[in-house]
Amino acid sequence: MPMNIDFAAVLVALTVLTGGIWLLDTLVLAPRRTRAPMVGAVGQARSVAGKLPWYVDLSKSFFPVILAVLVLRSFVVEPFRIPSESMLPTLLKGDFILVSKFAYGLRLPVLNTKIIGNGQPERGDVAVFRYPREPTVAYIKRVVGLPGDVVEYHAKQLRINGQPVPLTSMPDNPGEPGYRQFEERLGAVTHRIQVLDDNRWGLVGFWPEIQVSREPDGAVSWKYQVPAGHYFVMGDNRDNSSDSRVWGPLPEENLIGKAFFIWMNWDCVTLNGQCGRIGSRIR
Repeated sequence: MPMNIDFAAVLVALTVLTGGIWLLDTLVLAPRRTRAPMVGAVGQARSVAGKLPWYVDLSKSFFPVILAVLVLRSFVVEPFRIPSESMLPTLLKGDFILVSKFAYGLRLPVLNTKIIGNGQPERGDVAVFRYPREPTVAYIKRVVGLPGDVVEYHAKQLRINGQPVPLTSMPDNPGEPGYRQFEERLGAVTHRIQVLDDNRWGLVGFWPEIQVSREPDGAVSWKYQVPAGHYFVMGDNRDNSSDSRVWGPLPEENLIGKAFFIWMNWDCVTLNGQCGRIGSRIR
């Protein structure tokens, strides 16, 4: 299993280390160097006394850069790369995206404690969050259900609080073989989803608290009420996504931010197309 590195924790540790060395040098080491005994000629003595230890020199060089990266990544925007096909057709594997860190309130790095703002996800948002089963891993899904919502699914269509979510079949059906694409409208957001062209089901299993039933034709229906302080999230590749149907509702404290922009695609970097996605707004 690959090791998952908490990059925020690494940045905080490096910031504390380099900043601490800089402060130690300013308060303790620099005055000692100034009081160092004179050896040899005056000009030579000044040269020796003024020379910085290598670790102080490195810390003073890197501390401002590391601090700027930490602040930018923690409180403004953070880049992510899409690792899977669970958000097809909205996001492709290999898309590089930007995530707004202040959309849902500013949080302290590592501790993830909200300190400023009361922003909350809206139905239809594409949200990045810490995977509840392994918090060092970042996931991306679409917010379908808000706290208290009753979410249902039948015949490839969602119902929220008893109301069917508008679903329009795409006449050109641009999906992969064996799939169909639809336009879905969740709240104020209209976006595309992809589903299998039959009643097959790509999920391994359901979260135990979801009420699941199977129709005579093999179609799967389910129903779930989202608890307070949680959100129900799903991938746009509806029959091939590990999401709240599999591992349960998303706790509010696991939110990282709202995805809003595609700034690069790996296929474009390797000259295999998809360059037209660069600069696209995520909806």
